[in-house]
Amino acid sequence: MSMLGQWRQTLWLQRPGSLWADALARLMRNRAAMLACVLLLLLVVLVCAGPLLSPWDAEIPDWDNASMPPDLSSKHWFGTDAIGRDLFVRVLEGGRVSLLVALLATIVSLVIGVSYGAIAGYFGGRLDAMMMRMVDILYALPFLFFVILLIVIFQRNILLIFIAIGAINWLDMARIVRGQTLSLRNRPFVHAAEAIGVQSKYIISRHIVPNLLGVVVVYATLTIPQIILMESFLSFLGLGVQEPATSWGALVSDGAQEMQTAPWSLLFPGMFLVVTLFCFNFIGDGLRDALDPREHL
Repeated sequence: MSMLGQWRQTLWLQRPGSLWADALARLMRNRAAMLACVLLLLLVVLVCAGPLLSPWDAEIPDWDNASMPPDLSSKHWFGTDAIGRDLFVRVLEGGRVSLLVALLATIVSLVIGVSYGAIAGYFGGRLDAMMMRMVDILYALPFLFFVILLIVIFQRNILLIFIAIGAINWLDMARIVRGQTLSLRNRPFVHAAEAIGVQSKYIISRHIVPNLLGVVVVYATLTIPQIILMESFLSFLGLGVQEPATSWGALVSDGAQEMQTAPWSLLFPGMFLVVTLFCFNFIGDGLRDALDPREHL
């Protein structure tokens, strides 16, 4: 290789990468986070394609094999529930509902929380005080009261219920974004945009919010398991998913009632739920370390 080629290669290797490229490189060096990503990807693929591998339907009972223990030879791989429905298919169908509900509720929560917190933090003053007092009032109100009210309004439409739950789960995100925005609004690039006459809505959308993406991404990975646990709690109380649909929370509730006679009814949905929560938590921790520049000074 010529001297010119060596010089170019040295410059290429020393050229600093972007924030997201460096964060991705640091994340890939985190073995726990990468293992969690692989397990979560496999879990999503299994939840989406797994029911196709079984000849049983999630809602059709097999009365001759009610409360049957796991048996690979009979193709009831996870056993059956009290009325003979295949538990393998029901666990995967429940995973679809739980993950979809968590994703939709998280998206709604982030959209409202980021918008609300960015507006309050950027304008400050009386508007900020009034908006934050509203958040404090909502924090003080009981969560179950909202859930029962939403069930009455939406008549147990599961997607609308949990989208609405996402709409009241944005309070933490609003506070986090508001605090970050208070520090960003005094940065030189924000003052420069204000000096040249950029409108406030464009400063928020093009300068403030893009610089909050690291915090938002990390919080999203921690909100998804929180929503899954919330859905499990509501289904356990009978306020969430109703028959014939199911979710991991509903399956755990059913399995708890049959724990003495059919422990596999609780074991398998509980195992899937725990693995999913651990995966999201490890990914969230990995993203937090990868996107925090103070960890790499």
